[in-house]
Amino acid sequence: MASAGARVRAVAAEIVDAVTTGGRSLDAAIADNESGLSANDRSLLRMLCYGVLRHHWQLEGWAGELLARPLKRKDSVISALLSVGLYQLSDTRVPDHAAVSQTVEAARLLRRPKHAGLINACLRRFQRENLAREPQLNEERRWNHPRWLIEALKRDWPDDWEAILVANNERAPMWLRVNSSRQEAANYQGRLAAAGISAEVLPGLPDALRLSNPTSVDELPGFADGDASVQDAAAQIAARWLLSKTRGRILDACAAPGGKSGHLLEAGGGDIELTAVESDASRIHSIKQNLDRLGRDATIIAADASKPVAWWDGRLFDGVLLDAPCSATGVIRRHPDIKLLRRASDVEELRRLQGALLEALWPLLAPGGFLLYVTCSTLAAENDNVVAAFLDDHVDAVKDEMLPNNNIRDLMRRKACGYQILPGTAGLDGFYYACLEKKVS
Repeated sequence: MASAGARVRAVAAEIVDAVTTGGRSLDAAIADNESGLSANDRSLLRMLCYGVLRHHWQLEGWAGELLARPLKRKDSVISALLSVGLYQLSDTRVPDHAAVSQTVEAARLLRRPKHAGLINACLRRFQRENLAREPQLNEERRWNHPRWLIEALKRDWPDDWEAILVANNERAPMWLRVNSSRQEAANYQGRLAAAGISAEVLPGLPDALRLSNPTSVDELPGFADGDASVQDAAAQIAARWLLSKTRGRILDACAAPGGKSGHLLEAGGGDIELTAVESDASRIHSIKQNLDRLGRDATIIAADASKPVAWWDGRLFDGVLLDAPCSATGVIRRHPDIKLLRRASDVEELRRLQGALLEALWPLLAPGGFLLYVTCSTLAAENDNVVAAFLDDHVDAVKDEMLPNNNIRDLMRRKACGYQILPGTAGLDGFYYACLEKKVS
């Protein structure tokens, strides 16, 4: 009977193959394949999958050196399994003997018994020749990013691109958003401490707590009742920023999964009337689920925000939060599959969509109102370039560069239009913000 360890490695190979060959998202592939595993095995599975995808180009390069000839496409799951084995030997605390023996056994579980010997030989040779210590001259292998993204970051961030690439390959910390309508972050920090969970605050972000170690939400005091939510601190800036400018009728465009909607309702209290729009009907449930846990209500609409004629009731909004679809290159730490699933051509398509959303939503904003444009991208093509082009075409739109508080100034890089948080800054994800005010004629 196969060991549990071999089964985890076999499932990890199937998930990695689904991403690298099948183009699936990592989260979806894990969700479809982790049932039946114990909690400890699920933790190991995630560690292997995330690690292999973070180091994809390095592992792929080593595999190429170890194999006499490339594996056939029909055996792509074995290529993925070899990467799983190499990752264990090069970058984990898994004992070498367990990494080798259980990865070899996994080949048999994958119904590829003839490849078990090949996996064993490659892993043994990797250990013997100590390939992990060889310097990497190839940029893709050195930085574990696709070339198009490396070049884009060099162009946009000539002084910071290396730090961005390093940060992208690190594990992201776990941030919480404390429900400010019920308690202050310091109070919840005390509740965490009483439960044996260490957390720290970040000045300027009044609702944010950074956990010293990731923790299951089941262990967080009051989580099921809405006392806290999991949300990166950089994303928490959005609601506070918009609410520092305006209250009243607020539109959260592209709202799923509902984190920013929930934060708006927590921080805005009874001063706002929220409408949340999401084009992906399958994600509407996540918005409702999040708001139900918080005990909050909003008008939730399944519709394309760029086509308001189909859903808008004609009443102007005082504020608009446009969390625009983007390349998500600022959250690669949390989603390493982005490096494999995104293409350079995607950025141009997304730029057109971002511009279309701005054009469609601007007429819905009341004079004197504010629109906060947000992405989790680090690329100028989706950020300041989009906002600059919009400002050039709209005389009634002006930049509002007043931050919600001065404590977050050091977290941000000021751009010609808006502000950029680079991934890894104070443990934050990469986010872009630009606030636009509509002139009163």
